Amino acid sequence: MQRKPDWLRKRITAGPERAELEGILSELSLNTVCCEAQCPNCVECFAAKTATFMILGTNCTRNCSFCNVTCGAPEAIDPAEPERVAEAVRRLGLKYVVVTSVTRDDLPDGGAMHFADTVRAIRERSPMTAVEVLIPDFQGEKDALALVTEAWPTVISHNMETVEALYDEVRPQADYRRSLALLGRIKGLNPTIRSKSGFMLGLGETKEEVIELMGDLREAGCELLTIGQYLAPSKGHHPVREYVHPDIFDEYKNIADAKGFSFVASAPFVRSSYHAGEALGL
Repeated sequence: MQRKPDWLRKRITAGPERAELEGILSELSLNTVCCEAQCPNCVECFAAKTATFMILGTNCTRNCSFCNVTCGAPEAIDPAEPERVAEAVRRLGLKYVVVTSVTRDDLPDGGAMHFADTVRAIRERSPMTAVEVLIPDFQGEKDALALVTEAWPTVISHNMETVEALYDEVRPQADYRRSLALLGRIKGLNPTIRSKSGFMLGLGETKEEVIELMGDLREAGCELLTIGQYLAPSKGHHPVREYVHPDIFDEYKNIADAKGFSFVASAPFVRSSYHAGEALGL
């Protein structure tokens, strides 16, 4: 196993803000992808009283080799969950919130209506809060995506995660072209919504493949982009093939800027929801 370089060592601190946020999450019985996916920025974000809410349970119907979220029998939908997420957003006074979910291939709409209900609930209790939804692919169902766009989130994000050549190995139940098609439909359904995606480096991709992925995203109309370092959650997950130097992340940011993305965050610790509000100046 490769030794983690100095630029991937992060000092962990905690304060009363984290305890306050964790108390709210516990009281309202809410999940965050921050904890479920072992995000390296978890402590920092909790201290800043921000979190990415994960709806529709904690068991995913897919088993991507890079992800730490549990693959298992899906849980029953909780109809009160959207209101509890909205209450947490109100209590925390968030200017920007990200809502994501496990993939729910067992549901006819993939959970799209639950996303929509959550967006509407947040809008009602915190009308000034910008809402980003980080959605699964809904198995390519156009009507499911339409349910989400009709709720008017500020940003719809769907992560490509990696280059096309690695999909069979890293995301065997996903489809590269299906994900691109989903991103390409967002503006046609609601042109006011910003489209966003993200991917990881260090899985075994080549520079040419990364540049091709960025080009495909721009052709699909994607506006906002995040690029971060893949960190394997355990020895049983897809191995880290390379710890990419920060200078390479800067190079990819310059390439992405030149391709016309309106916002690009590219650095080892970047994750799709990390400081997400910065894309809109928040």
